[in-house]
Amino acid sequence: MTRASLRGVIVAAIASAALLLLMQMETATRAQSPSGMAGVVAPGSGAELVAEGFTFTEGPVGTSEGGLYFSDIRANRIHYLDPGGKISVVREQTNGANGLALTKEGELLAAEGDGKRISKRSRDGAISTVTEGIEGKPLLAPNDLIIDAKGGIYFTDPGPRPVVPGRISYVYYLAAGAKQPVVIDDKIARPNGLTLTQDGRTQYLGTIKVPRQPANAAFAGADKRTLYITAREGLYRVKMLAQGPDRIGK
Repeated sequence: MTRASLRGVIVAAIASAALLLLMQMETATRAQSPSGMAGVVAPGSGAELVAEGFTFTEGPVGTSEGGLYFSDIRANRIHYLDPGGKISVVREQTNGANGLALTKEGELLAAEGDGKRISKRSRDGAISTVTEGIEGKPLLAPNDLIIDAKGGIYFTDPGPRPVVPGRISYVYYLAAGAKQPVVIDDKIARPNGLTLTQDGRTQYLGTIKVPRQPANAAFAGADKRTLYITAREGLYRVKMLAQGPDRIGK
């Protein structure tokens, strides 16, 4: 996988988590107008609180049945919001799991910042390691990941905080069935959120205001017309006009 091909499929690998929408708070230079975001957000729609009481929510990913997984990094938990609105803990002691992704088989992948690995939770709850990096070059602190149509995994490895001047950060690609990833970019100062667009070329950017500082977002719900936003102690949702990508997960 060359850097040129990376630019053709990954539109966002940036210092702040980014998915199909770029979100900011009061510092946003393009605030959402009362008339909404044409074709994306309905007029008058705003961020609605789903639940709070968490410590640092992250990594939302929608499920095929309309549910949502999300992580609480500092509490070392992964939660599941079922289609009926009930939230339960599906994994404890997650080693700082941040970004999440689902395979087509329904297995839950996690970028473990403290565990320095990409892990997999099978449908029966068993946890295993997908990769710990290249031999002789262990991962620093993986942050986010996403699966492509071939079953390969793109993931970012910015390293732990505090940021060390001069420390190289990485964007990796792990081919389906492989144990060791390949580096596809090491020039981004601190790669963070990842997304793949439908056509591999274009991403439409806008701003949605959220009461708390947002970290990540994902489309979910039975019709993928609800945008869930993880924002520090809370989980929010926005009813959308736009529909999320027709694929498993984010």
